[in-house]
Amino acid sequence: MADRTPLPTPEAGATYVFHAHANREVWTWAAAVSIAAELRRELIVQPRARLLLSGGETPGPVYRALSQAPLDWERVDVGLVDERWLLPDDPDSNAYLVHREFLRDHAAVAHFEPMTQAGRNLEGAVATANAHARREATVAVFGMGDDGHTASLFPGMNDAERVLASPRDYVAVDAQGCPGARQWTRRISLTPRGIARIAHRLLLIQGERKRAVFEQAVAAGDRQRWPVLVTLDSSYGTPLDVHWCA
Repeated sequence: MADRTPLPTPEAGATYVFHAHANREVWTWAAAVSIAAELRRELIVQPRARLLLSGGETPGPVYRALSQAPLDWERVDVGLVDERWLLPDDPDSNAYLVHREFLRDHAAVAHFEPMTQAGRNLEGAVATANAHARREATVAVFGMGDDGHTASLFPGMNDAERVLASPRDYVAVDAQGCPGARQWTRRISLTPRGIARIAHRLLLIQGERKRAVFEQAVAAGDRQRWPVLVTLDSSYGTPLDVHWCA
């Protein structure tokens, strides 16, 4: 079931498509096929495609399914939506999850762009992320926390106005005091500006609680309280694809 629903906020024309799937297996393969299709279309007309992935527990099955797609993965660059201030070999980093769940099978030959590395300070990591972002991503995969955060954009984060209004694609984030960030308060995240430049955006959520949070966010229309709303913005006017199962 797919319903295109107007976003009831002042941002005219912002929409999303809500895909409600029968079970988690259908959800997994539907999302993976959707991502693969966008990458395949890009590779037909461009020499390379770029994919941005999120961390968290939810997307792992989708990444494993996507890694089996028969694409020319050598021409795909893989980056991150956000990252904790951890080295890529730290089991709690998003880079580690991408290596474990996605860079396998056919996708093992994709080119991965970690945000952090030994000897690079936070400012240098942000600069590198913005350098990579000069080439627009083909598709990005987002998740959402129970508090309505997405990427590393949290409700109540320090300097929220600066982060949400930044003209750069990536910024450093101070999430101290935000429960959803847990112990990883120093982070790097895509900004609303960076998200809006991505034509194809998927939000992967599961469970009745997450669906209720998303619907509450849409009804409220407050991006500082519900940062997930930034995924609805698009310079291309394309809707966000929300893939959900119970």
